[in-house]
Order: sequence, then structure tokens, then C-alpha cells
Amino acid sequence: MKILVIRFSSMGDIIYTTPIVRCLKKQLAHAEVHFLTKPAFKYIYDNNPYVDKLLLLKETLAETIKEIKSEQYDCIIDLHNNLRTSLIKLSVRAKSSTYKKQRLWKWLSLKFNLKLVPPVHLVDRYMKTVSFLGVKNDDAPIDYYIKNDHQLDKLLPPSHQKSYVAFVIGATHFTKRMPNEKIINICNAINQPVVLLGGNDVKANGEEIKSNAVNVYNACGITSLDESVFIVSNAKKVIGFDTGLTHIAEAFNVPIVSIWGGTVPELLGVQPYKVKEVLVAGIDLPCRPCSKFGLEKCPLGHFKCMNEMPEVPIIDFTNASTPSL
Repeated sequence: MKILVIRFSSMGDIIYTTPIVRCLKKQLAHAEVHFLTKPAFKYIYDNNPYVDKLLLLKETLAETIKEIKSEQYDCIIDLHNNLRTSLIKLSVRAKSSTYKKQRLWKWLSLKFNLKLVPPVHLVDRYMKTVSFLGVKNDDAPIDYYIKNDHQLDKLLPPSHQKSYVAFVIGATHFTKRMPNEKIINICNAINQPVVLLGGNDVKANGEEIKSNAVNVYNACGITSLDESVFIVSNAKKVIGFDTGLTHIAEAFNVPIVSIWGGTVPELLGVQPYKVKEVLVAGIDLPCRPCSKFGLEKCPLGHFKCMNEMPEVPIIDFTNASTPSL
């Protein structure tokens, strides 16, 4: 059987497709599994042994459809479910199964602060799309394969090479990020060196945190994504917001503090998946969540979801000794 799995974006959503691809490849005898995504997210499936071929969305949908038709797929697994994937399925006319996004229930939950969407993880929601093939969840973590060989002594100063906590301070939207002052407080209370990770957009934040905290190294805007993933994979613990690198960390069996501000994991089903030691930090407020994906500013101006986030549970979890596995 030749199968095409489709998910165009975003980083976190694509990361959570990896268990589905793995289960298809391992549980279906002689299955050939291909994956279609945007070129920007190619790195997620680089070196993944469960994908036989990686297809990238072309400049025009017509070109993409032409390539798909040439492959003669037996089945299309649509994990994105939008207009483009509908046009692909209509044009190709192969047997297909489509992920149900529950758009109405999510909108009502967000608009009226109702809990109409069951707190089922996105992986399990995706898994329903392939259940007709007899494929079942193997209950293993997500997959991520680091592309290159890296060395910590080339990426971090000597003070941070043996044991450190990785703090992912970047996130696409403001309402997902904790204020610098609170990050500084947490870093100063952590009993290990701290490595700050993120892109150029938070490099200045990292410098401010480093200048006001003890034993902090700012790698924001310095390390590539692959290098950042390598740093995360070797960390004693990881602290991060609702962002792709924090989700990728779930592949490495490292204890994680997952901090949520204006967004909530239950709505999208992206709470940490199959992580043995995890703290999901967030506070209950009548205005939370204010959006599904984050906003550029707090709609009410007070930003209580982050400003009033208790720091002690995060510090205690991070400082607690990790039992040997």
C-alpha cells in the first residue's frame, strides 16, 4: 500500500504527526509512506526512517497535484483539512481519510469560555484518521532526528557544558511569552546553569535576562534550530512556552516545564505527550484562553495569565532531583 500523509503547518502540529507516520510504517506490512508539507518544515522529517519520501508543497497547487498524481497513491491521510487539501483529494480521487478539526466546538469554547472540546491529545485525534486501516497508537513518544553531529563544547561555554537547564524563551506571539522580570526571578532561583534558547526576535530579551541573572548563557539568535534541538536533547530539564522547540523536546525523555499564558493546551490537544516528568504551568482566569494561537498583546491590558503566574512550582520542579532511569 502506498500512502500519502498531508500536514502543511505548523511546527507543533507537524511534530505530532510523527507517531502516526511511525505506526503506519511499522504496523502495515510493505507500506510505503510519503509525507507532504511546506518547504519551511522539511527539517521535521529529515532523517526520519519511517518516511520513504518527503514531498514539498510547490509554488502552485497545480504543480503539487501533478506530482501527487504521478505517485499513484492508494490512500491519502489528510491531517490538515483545509481548502487546499480538499482540492488535492478531489483532483487525485484516491481513497482518503480526513482529520476532524472540531472548528465549531473550538470556536464556541473560546468565545464563551466553555469546555466543549474533550482534552484529547492531538496525536490521538490524528490517530482516529488512520484507525480504518487497523492502525493503533503504539503509545511511544514523538520522533525527532537531529540532522548533524554536534558537540556541546562547540556550542556552549565550559560553565554550561556538563549540566544545565534549557529555557526556551521564544514564542511566536507575545501572549505566549513570560515577562523578562519573571524569567530572571526563575533563573536566579535555579540551582544549575541556564541556557536561553530562541530566535533573533528574543535575542535582546536574552541579553536583558543574562545581565540580571546569575550563571545564564544567552544562545538566542546564535544557535541554529538543529543546534538548539541538540542542546535541548542534552539538558537536565527544559522550561518553555507554547512553541515548537518546547514540543520537540518531548522526543528526548527530558523533564519539561510547559508554561501556558493566553493559550491553553487542552483546546488544541497539545499538552506534553508521553513525557514521564512534566509540569504544565498555567492559571485559571475567566479571560483565559483569549485565543487559540496567541496574540500580540493582552486584549484586556493586564496580562494576568503571565504576570500572576506562580514562580515557586516552576522553580521547585526544576530544582528537584531527577530519578535515574
